[in-house]
Amino acid sequence: MAQRRRRPTMSEVARLAACSLSTVSLVLNETPGVRIAEETRRRVQDAARAIGYRPPWPRLAAGSATGRVIGYIIDRIATSPEAVVSIDAAREAAWEQGVSLLVATTLADPEAERRAFDDLLAHPVEGLVYATIMTREVAAPSLLRRVPAVLLNCHAPGGDLPSVVPAEAAGGEAATAHLIALGHRRIAHVTGELWMEAARDRLKGYRRALARAGLAFEPDLVREGNWDYGSGQRATGSLLDLAEPPTAIFFANDRMAVGGYAGLLARGLRVPEDVSVVGYDDQPIAQELSPPLTSLVLPHREMGQWAVGWLLRSAAKPRPQRFRRVHVPCPLVERSSTATPRTVLSTSPPS
Repeated sequence: MAQRRRRPTMSEVARLAACSLSTVSLVLNETPGVRIAEETRRRVQDAARAIGYRPPWPRLAAGSATGRVIGYIIDRIATSPEAVVSIDAAREAAWEQGVSLLVATTLADPEAERRAFDDLLAHPVEGLVYATIMTREVAAPSLLRRVPAVLLNCHAPGGDLPSVVPAEAAGGEAATAHLIALGHRRIAHVTGELWMEAARDRLKGYRRALARAGLAFEPDLVREGNWDYGSGQRATGSLLDLAEPPTAIFFANDRMAVGGYAGLLARGLRVPEDVSVVGYDDQPIAQELSPPLTSLVLPHREMGQWAVGWLLRSAAKPRPQRFRRVHVPCPLVERSSTATPRTVLSTSPPS
């Protein structure tokens, strides 16, 4: 059977048009009352045509909406491009079924959150998506028990609400296993801030990959960063000062990996000839670096689609008492920042 061709995404339009997802969304949805330069508008439209992008929902004539609504509550949008991706994916999944998505931002303010619930529940909503920018445990508001609800990028104790999160530990393991498969044995890891769940889980995956390959975990090869360029650069310099420096570095995000490139260049070292580098998040900068950065995709599009799909599928079904937490894989995108270490011409991981 022939494989179904993957539909081009809005993210790909944004990348080709060299503008933000928000701009692409405003142009392609013909949002009224928004001033966008005509040159930018044409660039977005040309990019969409070039890759064959079409909105996945039909244009509804005035008065033809079904009246079906899903609410989407999120703490922040402006601080993260992933929020735009997950919201856009949720909207696409909803519109494919003739359902509108109403979005409310709370800025993590309890009063704003209460008002958002009141406003959304004033509509006959079919369900609620409760999302956070940072993957974390939340004290789920009791109002989520009034209607079918799903937690996106967060989870609550008790298991009485379904939740969908990135498979961060598996992603950290995949990044490290990729370097091990290339023959690297001294692999460093620059973490994010370890009070954050994502940083801890990526570190957990790093350690798990080492253990599976029979390699000892060496604390000296781990540095805590803060997700920013500067901490990646500083951590790289510190690792290179070791008596036996690493041949590969796995950074917990792409911004720190960019700093790592700068730190290596400052020492006269090349990527990947001298040191292989892996990032995480697969931000647009990953493709623009020289050489392009091997990274892992945060699956916010898939998570947004899953959340809405679950709500629509479960609307007519009785709710179970307990739910499992769904972990969506973070795929590895291999580019040219990783290679076999020069000191190991032909090797395979320990059995």
